[in-house]
Amino acid sequence: MRVNRVVTGLSGSAGSLQALRFAAEMARDNHAELVPVLAWTPPGGEVADRRYPCASLRAIWNEEAWNGLRAAVSLGLGGEPADITFSPLAVRGPAGEVLTCTAREPGDVLVIGAGRHGPGRLLQSSTARYCLGHASCPVIAVPPSELAAHARALGNWLTRHRLSADDAELHPTRA
Repeated sequence: MRVNRVVTGLSGSAGSLQALRFAAEMARDNHAELVPVLAWTPPGGEVADRRYPCASLRAIWNEEAWNGLRAAVSLGLGGEPADITFSPLAVRGPAGEVLTCTAREPGDVLVIGAGRHGPGRLLQSSTARYCLGHASCPVIAVPPSELAAHARALGNWLTRHRLSADDAELHPTRA
């Protein structure tokens, strides 16, 4: 199969950044276009926006989505890659629908973050579940990095023991 475009969902989460890095390498290896997509919905949801529409707020929300996309690309790749065709999109709509509608052309591959490690991890992500069930192209689910798993475990431990990171530094014998 010839890969023409590698579409990836980008939310700024550790899993989406890992998927972005994988997608960028796949695009490089296949001389394909990289299409990172940030899907967004208005604060309060679509119903609130339809009830009280405001063009200036919609413009602000759209600009914030683009700022979030640029920040995530900077965090995940160090900036826009110069060695591949790069076509970022910030699209209003539910993430799963936006991603599967974007990745519809012949030669498209959709790369998504798989969420956390463990049994049934894909079932816990509604976006991943939607993409796997509705995509018309191959879908690659990228597991999170080991660092993300360790950071999550530390956060869970601190929560269970009701310590903040500052408390752990102040009382090393308790940590």
